[in-house]
Amino acid sequence: MQCHIISIGNELLIGDTINTNASWLGDVLTKIGIDVTHVHTIGDDYAIMKATLNTALDEADLIITTGGLGPTHDDITKKVVTELFECELKVDKEILEFIKKVFRERNIPFSKSNYHQAEVPDCCEALFNSQGTAPGMWFDRQGTKLAVLPGVPYEMKHLMNEKVLPKIQSSYRESVFRYSHYITTAGVGESTLSDRIIGDLTATLPKEVSVAYLPSPQGTRIRVSAYGSSREEVDEKIKPVIEHIKRKAGYLIIGEGKDLTLAEAVGQTLAEHKLLLATAESCTGGYVANAITNIPGSSRYFKGGISAYSNEVKMNQLGVNGESIEQYGAVSKAVALEMAEGAAKQLGTDMAISTTGVAGPGGGTEEKPVGTVWIGFYSNKQHFALDARFTNDRLINKERSAAVALEMVRRCILDIDEMPYGLKKNQA
Repeated sequence: MQCHIISIGNELLIGDTINTNASWLGDVLTKIGIDVTHVHTIGDDYAIMKATLNTALDEADLIITTGGLGPTHDDITKKVVTELFECELKVDKEILEFIKKVFRERNIPFSKSNYHQAEVPDCCEALFNSQGTAPGMWFDRQGTKLAVLPGVPYEMKHLMNEKVLPKIQSSYRESVFRYSHYITTAGVGESTLSDRIIGDLTATLPKEVSVAYLPSPQGTRIRVSAYGSSREEVDEKIKPVIEHIKRKAGYLIIGEGKDLTLAEAVGQTLAEHKLLLATAESCTGGYVANAITNIPGSSRYFKGGISAYSNEVKMNQLGVNGESIEQYGAVSKAVALEMAEGAAKQLGTDMAISTTGVAGPGGGTEEKPVGTVWIGFYSNKQHFALDARFTNDRLINKERSAAVALEMVRRCILDIDEMPYGLKKNQA
């Protein structure tokens, strides 16, 4: 069954609001066997909205709209669908009483605009929204279903889970089961990963199976998807593909599952080996420590970090030699090495990592352009630094520095000599 998602709101087009609703809906619908073939993002424009809905009604089995159901003048979704289906608005007394109750409890005056929120087209089924004042709507036009939902994410998700999904599943008794398996890699580029694992794989894939690469600053996630009549059939189809990828990717794989993060995988490795980690950060300003401590239970393996942004903190808190800074500069192999060693000794850990670099957008030189980052590692077994070159974007440089530092830790613990992205160890 094919579905169009229509996200409505000028705020989505001009960048004031990120359209998280569409991605959430796509994930939920795919899991129940609905093909999301189009995602439209449109503004609060009557003609565009009507034309988009007309097209979707001709092409899709299911349409879901989000947004445009508020009490203000720019919320015109209800008006469009009412005229499109040649209906009349009527007041739903249950919804009206609920809205009045909400306003009484909040001690807010009830206005004419709020009264209009209780009006719904007389040709739809109103979807009572206990999480807000805008009801959803369910239409059926000659077998094509249309769900009109609020744009507020928690209201939309509530109505989708409680009202819409049961209707979809009862209306479309889909015999096709869909499933995607995720394998997460780190420290390798998308193209390098593809060259390494694919080979003649794509030529031998059954038509029901697909492989996709989902790159991010943390690494590349591989999605293996398939469909069939049951979970067992799908598992049988994707099993040889997953085994092939694991065989080819080897140590590049940090784990499996859609939501696995690099920091989580590194934390698991540290915990399994009963090791403690510390951080010393300059250009990343605590980004690495933040990623680690976002994981519940990280106190088992993370003792603490020092955000050593100034040279004074590098020297006073981490014991970096002032002569090293004067001779080589703060962004250097020598300083990265001393920062990592200082963090491990100051905080009493088995190992430590450090970052010092030119995050940008200014501050670069010909010798050390923006994006130059030294990442240090210290343990009682190894002491080295990696010389990385990233981008001109400050935030991306912080993300990539953190990703390389974390993956470096995982590989050192597992005695993998090859460093992330082929970076070379500069030994102390």
